[in-house]
Amino acid sequence: MLQHIVRMPSFLLFVVSALAVFFVAQAVTVDCGKNSVSVRWIDVNSQVDPSLLRLGNCPPTQVSVNSQGSEAVFYSEFLTCNIRRLVTTNEIIFETEITSPMLSKSTPVYYPVACAYKREEDWAPPLYDPLRFHTHGQGDLKFRMALMKDDFSGVATTTTFSLGSMIPIAASVVQQNHQPLILLLDECLASTTSELAPDSHVYPLITNKGCLVDSKNTNSRFLPRNQLSEIRLSLQAFKFPTGEDVYLHCRLVAWEPRDLDSGSKACQYDRTSSRWVLVDDPSQSSLCSCCDTSCQGRKKRGITADAIAVNSVIGPLVII
Repeated sequence: MLQHIVRMPSFLLFVVSALAVFFVAQAVTVDCGKNSVSVRWIDVNSQVDPSLLRLGNCPPTQVSVNSQGSEAVFYSEFLTCNIRRLVTTNEIIFETEITSPMLSKSTPVYYPVACAYKREEDWAPPLYDPLRFHTHGQGDLKFRMALMKDDFSGVATTTTFSLGSMIPIAASVVQQNHQPLILLLDECLASTTSELAPDSHVYPLITNKGCLVDSKNTNSRFLPRNQLSEIRLSLQAFKFPTGEDVYLHCRLVAWEPRDLDSGSKACQYDRTSSRWVLVDDPSQSSLCSCCDTSCQGRKKRGITADAIAVNSVIGPLVII
């Protein structure tokens, strides 16, 4: 039987976590701190290698296997490890999942973890300056994303665009002591708010692990790379029916360049040939064949199992 143990500090409104899929551990303990979460996963039957488990996209900070079973311990600060923040009228919720690779001999693990806090009356989302690079650190990597001038010679000097015009966007990862990585845009969507909330209007731009779905019906395009660590996007400006400002929410992923697959790619739709094309190597465009269905990608040990990712937001953009 599942034992779900939750320790709640006084400022915590509530913690929710429910077993959603197939594998049952003996106990899962979730400790929600002020700015972080700790999770302890215990499996008495040792059905899953605990080192393969992930909290969001982060591996365990500690694992052990003995005669009593296996254990994985996770510690993460909020807004790292692909922990998502959801803001509602009364609450601020941080949520992610414990997952395992889809191994043929093991039942997959999927265990939602969430910490919910009371939203203070004077709380407001962080303000974004769209006219500068937004920098996010992850280990020895620095991710950046910004609006650019038309020729990509520098950061844009305006956030106002005409309806139907092209919006130049650049994202990059600065690698210090890391092996060479390729930067991909795993997901991007446009929203009417800087924080995604249940009442936000959203429009998908890039989905399905790197498919530029907006290119099927507009002139939005990836542009040729100058280097693997940078990706450029020319996005056709559009308006929400409500006429509100636009925020761009994107998930940036740094990946091993030799291991591109259907789960790590940059694809766009060629309306002339009516097919999806892999931007970095059109001869391997078969990797994009899943863009109209569901892209999964293979999972392996190493960098492909531990892709380094951050979320970035640009806005507000004014479309006239």
